Amino acid sequence: MGSPDFSVPALRALHGAGHEIVAVYAQPPKPAGRGQKETPCPVHRAALELGLPVRTPARVKRDAAEHAAFAALDLDVAVVAAYGLILPPAMLAAPRRGCLNIHASLLPRWRGAGPIQAAIVAGDAESGVTIMQMEEGLDTGPMLLAEATPIGPRTTTPELHDALSEIGARLILRALDENPPAVPQPEEGVTYAPKLAKADGRIDWTQPATALDRRIRALTPWPGCFFEAGAEVLRVHAAEAVSGQGTPGTLLAPDVVACGEGALRLLRLQRPGRAAMATADLLRGYTLPNQLA
Repeated sequence: MGSPDFSVPALRALHGAGHEIVAVYAQPPKPAGRGQKETPCPVHRAALELGLPVRTPARVKRDAAEHAAFAALDLDVAVVAAYGLILPPAMLAAPRRGCLNIHASLLPRWRGAGPIQAAIVAGDAESGVTIMQMEEGLDTGPMLLAEATPIGPRTTTPELHDALSEIGARLILRALDENPPAVPQPEEGVTYAPKLAKADGRIDWTQPATALDRRIRALTPWPGCFFEAGAEVLRVHAAEAVSGQGTPGTLLAPDVVACGEGALRLLRLQRPGRAAMATADLLRGYTLPNQLA
């Protein structure tokens, strides 16, 4: 049960290991592209490629027919990885070994929808994957396995995403083969990573440059970071913290902006309706205003 790219390696690993996958659950196809053609999600496409049956209910929480159909599969276990729908108690209890979740954090840190981005924004030194026995609470279930990986000073969300995705695929095979005992999560150290919105990408120049650097690395490509330059809204695809001092939002150099602490060098920008490009190239035909918002 999964939908985005993060879940595909786990599906392929389960299939490659010879497990009998009786059904793949994924989010329904959604309009995409200029023609708004109904497009299957990555897990759906991977399942079709592997010749696996796919189910795409729009909702499952209160649908008794879906609960019955799920129970009729007579599952040993359900593997859940960024599925996107909340499973009700009837579905959580249906498989003999329950539902195992591949969660992209070292629980209990960063429960919730955006653990990868949250770890980078917070400046965590490491992240990881936890295989968790699912229960009704939000990522509160007992843990079966976990594996950590470092977060470097320039790590981006796509890089951490791919590393955790591969770890998750490896760990879920171990969890199924070894059937390790479930250990309750510690009561201390709980943090939450809420679902991200576009507004989270607005750059606040009063923040320290190091914090803005982390936010840009975390929120690129989605929802993306942006600021107002006169009448335009520019997206920042890459930046780095540098030394500098001045009123927050003021240009200290053609590509350097003063922050609440330090300054931020803008490395890659995108104007509305244009492709992203190196800031040095953009500034050959465009000048940033002296004060940014």
